[in-house]
Amino acid sequence: MKSIAVFCGSSDGTDSKIKSEAYQLGKTFGEQNITLVYGAAKIGIMGEVARGVMDKEGDVLGIIPGFLETKEIVHPNLSELIVTNNMHERKVIMYEKSDGFIVLPGGFGTMDEFFEVTTWGQLGLHVKPIGILNINGFFDHLLAYCKTMVERGFLKQDNLDAVVVDNTIDGLLEKMNNYKPLPAPNWLNKDRL
Repeated sequence: MKSIAVFCGSSDGTDSKIKSEAYQLGKTFGEQNITLVYGAAKIGIMGEVARGVMDKEGDVLGIIPGFLETKEIVHPNLSELIVTNNMHERKVIMYEKSDGFIVLPGGFGTMDEFFEVTTWGQLGLHVKPIGILNINGFFDHLLAYCKTMVERGFLKQDNLDAVVVDNTIDGLLEKMNNYKPLPAPNWLNKDRL
């Protein structure tokens, strides 16, 4: 993978381990020549990932809708900045510019990005790996809820298994590099009357 989109919060949160791991993920990207594709902010967890990449002189592509340009405080040292018209356009460009996706802790916006790109994968619209870096068990409850969706018949186990999860950066990147995409769902291949 030459570029990875990272979905994460523009807030710092309350867990210092999350901030330090976000920074370390960025450093790892820089060391491995992986371009960071992200939401362009210099604040919060987003800013920590970018700072890690920049400290290793790596490439950082920031993508932000115009109305958030001042609220999320655009990082001044990006390799490239793309300003979009809206949130949907932002997500589409992040998707187009990346070879995979990593989800770090964040709020509703992060979950929106995660679920949308995961749904696109489930529908066979892409075959890029989606990884969750489960720092300090942050995503344990979300993963338990996803298992409930499987148990109650609303999500196929294969689709849940297609999301790569690890609590270490190296473990997650290794799993993502060895990712085998699911075949397109059978129902998408059937002729519709």
